Amino acid sequence: MTYTIPLAALCLLVANRPQGAEFIVQSHRGAGNLAPDNSMIAFKLGWHIGTIPEADVRATADGVIVAFHDNNFTRLAPNADPAVRDKSVSDLDWEVVSQIDTGSYFGPLYAGVHIPRLGDILDQMRGRPERRLYLDIKKVSLDKLAAEVRKAGVERQVILASTRYDEIREWKRLVPESGTLLWMGENEARLKERLAELRRTGFADITQLQVHVRVGCLDKPGTNDDPFAPSSKFLRQTMSEVRAKGILFQVLVIGSDNPRAYEKLMDLGIDSFATDDPLVTLDVMRNYARRKAGS
Repeated sequence: MTYTIPLAALCLLVANRPQGAEFIVQSHRGAGNLAPDNSMIAFKLGWHIGTIPEADVRATADGVIVAFHDNNFTRLAPNADPAVRDKSVSDLDWEVVSQIDTGSYFGPLYAGVHIPRLGDILDQMRGRPERRLYLDIKKVSLDKLAAEVRKAGVERQVILASTRYDEIREWKRLVPESGTLLWMGENEARLKERLAELRRTGFADITQLQVHVRVGCLDKPGTNDDPFAPSSKFLRQTMSEVRAKGILFQVLVIGSDNPRAYEKLMDLGIDSFATDDPLVTLDVMRNYARRKAGS
């Protein structure tokens, strides 16, 4: 299960939702703002609340694939030895990386939390087909990543996420059973250019497409200004186009944690989100679905 909203209510969420479409909430960096970034705690929590967690993947200097987002440790391990803190995961061996406390920054309760190996995360998915995982490429060999996924036997449970279409296509060659997500930013002019490029291939090898949506003023009285960039019109048109090809359309909201932003996007027909606020997002979607079911 990848949602906590009753299925009957979900079917009424939007009138134009494709029959049989899957409802997905992606929790950013594991569990968003609920747990330390890319920690095993975060992934387990993301699954528990009904989302698909995202893991950022990098490789250590000795080739161990781990879940870690940043280019160095200054944010997640501010009190670490400067000789380590300012380095990248790729500069250090696993023996060193595994000892770095990347939980204390989030609060004393998480002191001693460490970076997990991807293999250990994938082990938590064995025999649990309801547990799925986004793999956001940071700095890792796709061949080695594919080998890890195949070793764990979770090919159908992972979704490779990248902003590079060439990586999406290569991944589908390596692991054709898995899903893919191409994320494309927020600039509408650039988005239109990229969509034109994708049309030339018929959106081949893409199973999910994500755009970032910046939210402006939602509460200014007496205005009908579009609060979204890219525009509501663009979102509706793109959503309709990719859905017709069986591609899930997903939005990452930027610059607002206002529940009304999600409600307005759902009014447009959006029914999949990536989020740093998974509990807020799930709650808003649950309430929205209930209202639709009762109307």
